[in-house]
Amino acid sequence: MATRSKSSKAFPRSRRVAQQIQRALSELIRREIRDPRLGMVTLTEVRVSSDLSYATVYYSVLNAKPEEAQAVLESAAEILRGPLGRALGLRHAPELRFVVDELIESGARLSALINQAVQDDAARHGDDDPDENPDDADPSSDGGRDPAR
Repeated sequence: MATRSKSSKAFPRSRRVAQQIQRALSELIRREIRDPRLGMVTLTEVRVSSDLSYATVYYSVLNAKPEEAQAVLESAAEILRGPLGRALGLRHAPELRFVVDELIESGARLSALINQAVQDDAARHGDDDPDENPDDADPSSDGGRDPAR
């Protein structure tokens, strides 16, 4: 029987716990935090330390300023920790650290830049005069050669 190393055994558990934290914490934030400065929060990813003592929660916000949402979540972290531990059945709930996930915003910004570049390129090539392009020359002006030969 092959033996597993401690790190390979802990990784899948930490990943499962991270997924459970993401689901449970999403529900707890929606239910428990009534601060209007928070807006709509989406938990995009949770990463848990190998000993399950820390959980880094990545989130994005809609209809709110990220700085204000960060302040609200940081102040609620200790309040959420107890119900989270009970919901997951853990003896010691991990310490929660909230981090703004800028991936979605940077992806949207990059997508807008690509769309703008495509539009600029189309506009630039749309202004070209077809008479100036030698590839579109009149086929009858082929130097007097018969195209059938």
